[in-house]
Formats: sequence, C-alpha cells, structure tokens
Amino acid sequence: MSESMADFEKEINESLRPLKEGEVIEGTVSAVADDTAFLDIHYHTQGVVKKSDFSDDPAFSMADVKVGDTVKAVVLSEDDGEGNVALSVKEAAISTAWEKVQQYLEDGTVLTVKIGGIVNKGVIAYVEGLRGFIPASHLEIGYVEDTNPYLGKTVEAKVITADPEKKRLVLSVKEVLFEKRREEKERKINAIKPGSVLTGTVENLMPYGAFVDLGDGISGLVHISQIAQKRIESPGEVLKTGQEVKVKVLKVENGKVSLSIKAAEDVAPAEEKESPAVSYKDEGSATTGLGALLAGIKLQ
Repeated sequence: MSESMADFEKEINESLRPLKEGEVIEGTVSAVADDTAFLDIHYHTQGVVKKSDFSDDPAFSMADVKVGDTVKAVVLSEDDGEGNVALSVKEAAISTAWEKVQQYLEDGTVLTVKIGGIVNKGVIAYVEGLRGFIPASHLEIGYVEDTNPYLGKTVEAKVITADPEKKRLVLSVKEVLFEKRREEKERKINAIKPGSVLTGTVENLMPYGAFVDLGDGISGLVHISQIAQKRIESPGEVLKTGQEVKVKVLKVENGKVSLSIKAAEDVAPAEEKESPAVSYKDEGSATTGLGALLAGIKLQ
C-alpha cells in the first residue's frame, strides 16, 4: 500500500514539474483529430502535435499516426494558448535522423525513396524525415534534361553527403545504378569458363595486345604473344579493328578475361586432307599429276 502511495505521489510530482522548451519527452498518442495528435505525456495537461510538427515530408499523413503509438517529441511551448503543451515530433527526430543517415553513408546502404519535389537542377526526396537533394546528374547514368517526369517516382538511392551542421543531405540514384551494372558485369564475367572457345570482335589494338569484344559489355585481352603462331612486332600486323576472331579463354581473374587467338586455332577442327588424284592412261599405266601432289599440303 505504501509503495502504491509513493508511486502515486511520484506521478503527481512529475506531472507538476515545469517543462522547458527544447526538452525531449516521451508520450503516447491518445487521440487523433483532423491535423492534430493528442499525447499523454504524464503531465497535468496533455501534449499536442500539429501535422506540420510531425514531418516535412509531403507524403506524410495523419492517418499514419495511430492511437497507442509511443513517440518522442521536443517541447515547443508549455502552453499553446489553450492550456496544452505544444510539441514537435519532427524536431526530436532530427538529431536521431542525422545519426541514421550518416550511418547509411558509412555503410553504403541502398535506400528506397519517393521523389516528392522538383527544384532547380534536381529533385527532392525525404530520408528519415530529412529533406534530401538528388542532383539531376545523379538521377541516371546518362544525361537528364527534364526532371519533371521523376515526380512521384520511387527510386533506389545512396547517401553521398550528410552534413548536419549545414543541414545538407545529398543522394545519388546513379551510384546504385553503377553498382548494379558492376555486379551484373561481374556475374557475366564469372560465368565465362576458362578453356571455352568464343567468337568476338577486335575493338582496340594496343602495343601489348588486342582487346576483343565478347558481347554483353565484356571485353578480354589477347596478349601480343597469344595472337599468332609466329612472332609479331605489333598486333596490327595480323589484326584490324572490327575483325571477327575466335578466342580461347585462358583465365578469368579479378574481373579480367585473358584470351588467346593462337590457342583457339589449336583446338579448331582439323581440315580433312584430300587424297591425291590419280589419272590413268589408256595403256593402263598410272600417273600422278601436279595437282594431286599438292593436294592436302598446307603451305605455311
């Protein structure tokens, strides 16, 4: 009984203590009406949070606030003019939000965000209630001339700048697209098996070898020593850009593909040698003509 009385007295004392502006308190949503939420804050009067003090995100709706929700809020005023404590959930969330987005930056977290506004040279998206800017140059891998079609779209983005002091949050969709492209290319490269023979197109000649386009954005290097059976001084002696060649995969390592034209020739099906043509004279003696002697002989 004494413990219950002590607890009761403690609650009364807490409910009568003065609240300071800027203080962070916790409350439970007791009712939601129109654009206002009412909170039980264990005080002699209730707390109120206007819609504008919940979030700056245009996509936010009071329908997202449910009775029984526990929220943290900053005291804006001990008396809002109607005897209630004016609170801001948005202000309380700002400090925690910046901690989260800085962690997203460090971890390279991919976020799903909705573009909620169009501004000069970019668009706006909100992360943890914070206003983030996506430059037009970071909406796609290529050039974006008109940002208006992006309004309302949901995109995947990464945090590339998080500065709480300057309240500067910058996101990039392009970084995510680049990462996906790298992963897809890596997957395709790893699917290439050493020893396989492929057909490609010479796309670039260098003093040390030739780069061959294997398709799907994948290229491999044929070192100069692997181009021809004989020794050559430069790849241009036997190859030209755009030429189709057969190559054998020697090695796939660290995202690089090593190829050989010479080795591909070694595994090519051997041509069938023609039998010497024999002609018979009327008298029955057999003679072998020059064509027959040369048939099947492969000149080097």
